Amino acid sequence: MPFRARIANGKPLGKEADAAAVKRRALELGADLAGIASAATLNAFPPDPRWPQTPERILPSIKSVIVLVQRIPAGAFRAVSNVPVQYMDMLVLRKMDKVAYRLADELERAGHPTFVTAAQETDWSLKRASYGRLSTRHLGVEAGLGTLGLEVNILTPEFGPRVYLTGILSELELEPDQRITEQVCIGESCSRCLHSCPPNAVLHWGIDKRGCATEAQEFGFMTMLQFMERVIDAPPEKRSAMLKTRDLFGFWQGLLRVVGSFGDCPRCLAVCPVGNDYHAHLAEVHKHIPERTPEKEQIQQRWREARKQGEPIAGLSEWNARWVGPEGYKGIVARQLQEFKRQQKERSGDLPEAAHSGGD
Repeated sequence: MPFRARIANGKPLGKEADAAAVKRRALELGADLAGIASAATLNAFPPDPRWPQTPERILPSIKSVIVLVQRIPAGAFRAVSNVPVQYMDMLVLRKMDKVAYRLADELERAGHPTFVTAAQETDWSLKRASYGRLSTRHLGVEAGLGTLGLEVNILTPEFGPRVYLTGILSELELEPDQRITEQVCIGESCSRCLHSCPPNAVLHWGIDKRGCATEAQEFGFMTMLQFMERVIDAPPEKRSAMLKTRDLFGFWQGLLRVVGSFGDCPRCLAVCPVGNDYHAHLAEVHKHIPERTPEKEQIQQRWREARKQGEPIAGLSEWNARWVGPEGYKGIVARQLQEFKRQQKERSGDLPEAAHSGGD
């Protein structure tokens, strides 16, 4: 099973490290969740076989991918501006890199060649837009840490989609975790990601990447290229003024601390009702979705009917259903909420004495 609880202290990994020891050490170093995916499985089931994001393309001798999750603190999603979330993104990514590096270093010192992959990257030889050498979302699913949601972010039971993931590639063979086969995302009957999306980029178990990028990557690479092309084509007397605009300032901010360069729009993350962090800190402030419209409600209704009637859905093909959860939604969020409320009552002293004994 993936490790899903923080552990304190601990000693560096030794030569005889097994899967349990590796995941335990990841949590000791500061990861919020840790799981292991088999490189052979990842090689056999690339997200898109036409553009394979597989460990063997990086190093054929890789046996295991250790997947770490760092949560994004939920408080930032309560802010009226996106900037707090964008800044937290940078801090979370920095922390995750440090944790992953230390784990990889310990494994290598113990005699197992191991290295960290970039959590956010694009391989220009594959598809355009954001498409890295490995898909961290799919790594997380194969490592048993969550399933893909309606907007194809990974949803972990603990933190919903408010997470970042990274992969540590090792030539050490470790026992992999089992995928979650129950769909974590509530799906069409929820559709809060659809209702909240400013550019209407959420598809039926998919995402319009170009549409999403207009908000999520306001100052991303393609926007930077387009701006520089306009500067080059502009008359000389206008170039100086163009270089003193908000656009150039945005690119500078993005290079400094990722603000606007990716993850600029947190709306679908903020309103997703999966995760105890949502129940504790976000449910009240995001109960109402101002972007919701009758047109989006009609789309939701069409999706519900299509799913009910068993119509073909691109994101739920025989291939893609592996990562969405082939068993479908069975109430995991409702069960989680009930448990969260029970724990809240227990902490407040409202439960009878027997409930405090840990009988369940």
